[in-house]
Parts: sequence; structure tokens; C-alpha cells
Amino acid sequence: MKAIVFDVFGTIVDWRSSLINQFRALEKELGIELPSEALTDQWRQHYAPSMDRVRKGEIPWTGLDDLHRESLVTLLKQHGITLDEATIDRVNHFWHQLEPWPDVQRGLQKLKEHTIIATLTNGNLSLMVDVARYAKLPWDMVFCAELFQHYKPDPEVYLGACRLLRLPPEEVMLCAAHNYDLAAARALGMKTAFIPRRTEYGPQQSKDLTAEQEWDFVAEDLVALSERLIGY
Repeated sequence: MKAIVFDVFGTIVDWRSSLINQFRALEKELGIELPSEALTDQWRQHYAPSMDRVRKGEIPWTGLDDLHRESLVTLLKQHGITLDEATIDRVNHFWHQLEPWPDVQRGLQKLKEHTIIATLTNGNLSLMVDVARYAKLPWDMVFCAELFQHYKPDPEVYLGACRLLRLPPEEVMLCAAHNYDLAAARALGMKTAFIPRRTEYGPQQSKDLTAEQEWDFVAEDLVALSERLIGY
């Protein structure tokens, strides 16, 4: 195995807590009440359906930043919240400022000593560059849906990363906290590693609590994964 590619939202960064905290800071700044947790959870609920519209050809290729903004405008209207365009842009930029899980920076640095590490994410390129800089993530490369004009779990995303790395799928491993993502990678011949993030969706999370298949590796966090991979 010569490279590990990582899902980012949920696997590497704690998007939910990061967004809630940013909504609460904005609430204090503007002196208005915002349903921070509801907005965060509902915004994320728009994530997959909005990408599916692209995947099914219902709308032309649209980057995640733009999909996020469309969803945000819809949610603000539903909640009766009026913000000017500049503030809406600021809120949409919340996704660019996400905190990593506590094990991530150390784990990635240890893994980077032994293999290529890169993202494999549905986020667009500028979004992922900003997240990497904000969270101090030491990627060798940023692979994202925008490069391939497809969203995961379309095979073009996984195979596209392997092609650009000039590696066969069996020499590339996907690390993710989401079983569906790993299943798509495994179907194409890639290796798989599951890292549970049991609070990604908050205290009521009911999916991806455990590995649903016998993935090649299952570890509690990235530091533990790096220890498992030494000598592999």
C-alpha cells in the first residue's frame, strides 16, 4: 500500500461542533437569536440530496460551496431569518473553518512518515485548501470531487485519485468514518480503513457507530491506525 486517501467531513474534521460554535458567535455578534443546532443539523441534511441532484443529472455540475449556499438560503427562509448577502456568504464560509478531531494532526503526521496522504472528499478545491490551512492538515495532495466532476460514491472519484497517483486501486487505501464510502472504495479494489466518529452527528447519532463489514483495518482513531500500519 503506497497511499492513503481520507474522507474529510466527519472523518477528519468535526463539522457539527464547528458550525454550531460559529453560529453561536454570530448570534452574539448580531444580537439576534439563531437556532444554531437546528440550522447545523438541517444544513447537513441537505448535503446528500443536493449532491444527488448533480449525480442524477438534474442540474449541471455544481461545486459544494454553491450547493451549501443554496441550501442555506432555503433554510434561512424556512426559519424566517433575514440576513444580508454578505452575511450569508460569511455563514457559508463556516464550512471553511472546521476544527479537526483531537487525534487528527498527530495521526496524520505519523502516517505521512510512511505513506502518501491525501484527501478524497466531496468538498471543492478552495474549500478543502482552506480547511487544510485552518486545521493545519499536512496533506501531500488534495483530491476532491471538483477535479473529477463527480460526487462520491460515483466510481470516477475513487478511480480518478488512483489514476492521478499512478497507482492501482489495490495500492491505495480509503480511510473513512462512513461505511457507505468504504463499500464504494472496496468495490473498486481499494483497501479500506474504518475510523468511528460516534458523535459526528451529535449525541443522537444512530449510524456509522461501528464497522458494518470486515474492512481491512478498523481503529479507534488515526493514531491507533498509524500504529497498526507500521510494518504493513
